[in-house]
Amino acid sequence: MFFTVIRRLLLFAILLCAGFATRLYPLTRDCPKHLLPVAGKPVIDYLVEQIVDFKDLSGIHVVTNAIFFDRFEDWKKKWSGKVDITIHNNGITSNDNRLGPSGDLQFVLKRNHRPSRVMVAAADNIFRFRLEPLWERFRTSQNHYIIGLSESNKEVLRKTGVPVIGENDRVLRLFEKPENPVAPWAVPQLYFFQPSVRQRMDEFHRNGLRRGEKEHFLDYLCQIEPLYIFKIHGTRFDIGTVNSYQAADICLQKEPVYEESYHFEHL
Repeated sequence: MFFTVIRRLLLFAILLCAGFATRLYPLTRDCPKHLLPVAGKPVIDYLVEQIVDFKDLSGIHVVTNAIFFDRFEDWKKKWSGKVDITIHNNGITSNDNRLGPSGDLQFVLKRNHRPSRVMVAAADNIFRFRLEPLWERFRTSQNHYIIGLSESNKEVLRKTGVPVIGENDRVLRLFEKPENPVAPWAVPQLYFFQPSVRQRMDEFHRNGLRRGEKEHFLDYLCQIEPLYIFKIHGTRFDIGTVNSYQAADICLQKEPVYEESYHFEHL
């Protein structure tokens, strides 16, 4: 029965591309950072190139703002015939009233009326490990998952989400930018959600837990439903500043995208 039910559910990828990337000005005044070239191709392409080969994928949803909507509509033409891509305009025209990641995710979920299972990713990340094994584990399970990248530098951990992990890699709490990190795992924006995420996201927003407040949606979710973590010894490029953008460009002009040394724990 379980496998019959999950096969009926649609499987989508949702890519978050609605930020204004003010820290990258002037590069991003007229171009979203996700479309900036890194080693000859847009940042977002590194992610889409992995996603298009996912088994049972129904399509990709990209959410962006009103300023860059047309740029993404032009970009998606190159993928015509390879994967079904829908671009969503959240209507936002200024960094001052942006919805934030949870607001953008809620926006897309409300537009899709069928129960769906989704992978959610910030498309300004270039992951240096393959995502297909994570997708396969998620595709055949009933659990929510996040990923954790091995990280020993506490200064780095203070700038990201850090989980409290219990038995069988279940996430008990998730603290955003903690002063005293409790685990050597950094949690980037790459999540795998079951259909119940829509209800939980609506609850989260009704309770006023929005962008700008300390609470994190994942912390809310893991206290209500089981949430597990994929532990990964691997790296990524997070295109958030001019320095990180330039570092990614220089590196990937000389090195392959996937590092030989990455590996997963207990996958």
